Amino acid sequence: MATETHEGTGAPEPAGGSGGLPQFDPQWWPGEIAWLLILFLVILAYMRFFAVPRLGGTIAARDEKIAGDIAQARSLKDEAEAQAAAAAAERTQARAEAGKVALDARAKAQAEIAARLAEQEAALAETTGAAEASIAAERDRAMANVSGIAADIAQAIVQKLTGRAASAAEIAQAAKG
Repeated sequence: MATETHEGTGAPEPAGGSGGLPQFDPQWWPGEIAWLLILFLVILAYMRFFAVPRLGGTIAARDEKIAGDIAQARSLKDEAEAQAAAAAAERTQARAEAGKVALDARAKAQAEIAARLAEQEAALAETTGAAEASIAAERDRAMANVSGIAADIAQAIVQKLTGRAASAAEIAQAAKG
């Protein structure tokens, strides 16, 4: 093993001759503790008066924004529910009105149908009455001709059977009796 020596580096030896780090030298501790306390107090004051209030303000602002958003969402929800209820009421009213309109239309249509039916029945009754009158007139005319036709047939039968023509008085008396 090789031994290393640091001779001739040119660094002066400390006065106490202890060498090593000055932070561990007890003679410097009171000054280091004082600077530690000063820095600690400065950092504590900075944190207390600047950093923490800013963080607290940011947190408070965030909480306020969240609370505002929640309140706005609730109000929008309430408004939407109110609009939904109004729409449901309007829909119910519209259905009732539509039902009423349908009933009115049905009643109007039934009235029109009844009027047309009455009109058609009146026209049919008129046509039927005219046809019955025509039939009765034809029947009366036909019945009036029946006696003449019967007389002609009777005369033709008598002629055929007897070979002589019957007189009109004989045929009229035969038709009466």
